Amino acid sequence: MATANHPGSQDMISRPRDSHRSGGAAVKAPELVILLSPSGDIIGTTPKATVHGPQTPLHLAFSSYVFDDLDRLLVTRRALEKTTWPGVLTNTCCGHPAPGEDFREAITRRLVQELGLRVGRIDLALPKFRYRCVMDDGTVENEICPVFFTRTSGPFQINPEEVAEAFWFPWSNFVEDVMSGALAISPWARLQVEQLRALGPSPRNWPSAPDEELPPAARQNTASLAS
Repeated sequence: MATANHPGSQDMISRPRDSHRSGGAAVKAPELVILLSPSGDIIGTTPKATVHGPQTPLHLAFSSYVFDDLDRLLVTRRALEKTTWPGVLTNTCCGHPAPGEDFREAITRRLVQELGLRVGRIDLALPKFRYRCVMDDGTVENEICPVFFTRTSGPFQINPEEVAEAFWFPWSNFVEDVMSGALAISPWARLQVEQLRALGPSPRNWPSAPDEELPPAARQNTASLAS
């Protein structure tokens, strides 16, 4: 286990999780992302490994924010091996639902994979969030990316292939530092924080948006691609 100091952070911890292997070798199935029309309808799939570049097509994603009982956010730093924004601080977890996979199933899966984390009820905060941003090298992120929030009281254990480090940060301080520019974070998280702070100062009192406000792809994915 390795620990480090970070301005304004509390209980920082960075430690690797055990790898899981089958027959002596790690096995990973190809991961697909769901391609979208400008209106948010599904138009196909493509391998995640090849989707990001100068002409990244619009695709379906999610962002999740995990809080503890003290209204602290679990902030993560993206692994240095990431294709997009490596080594950058961001919200707890981001990812892409697989074909036929519900958003909450995808969030649960990724939180376990990236942080060994079990959470409770997952609520919808920003059903219509969408963004496009460009890295210095020209790589584009282009996503319809609903934002969810949840809570945990358990420990986490990072997967170093996905997360370089993670630490708890009081939400009120996080918002203040992000909005003032004192804390540099991913461009999508910066945009999300601007909208999340409008929901109220304490995440425990945020309203849960209805799933009916999600993009059409959310319904199409679970209905037509599950078989």
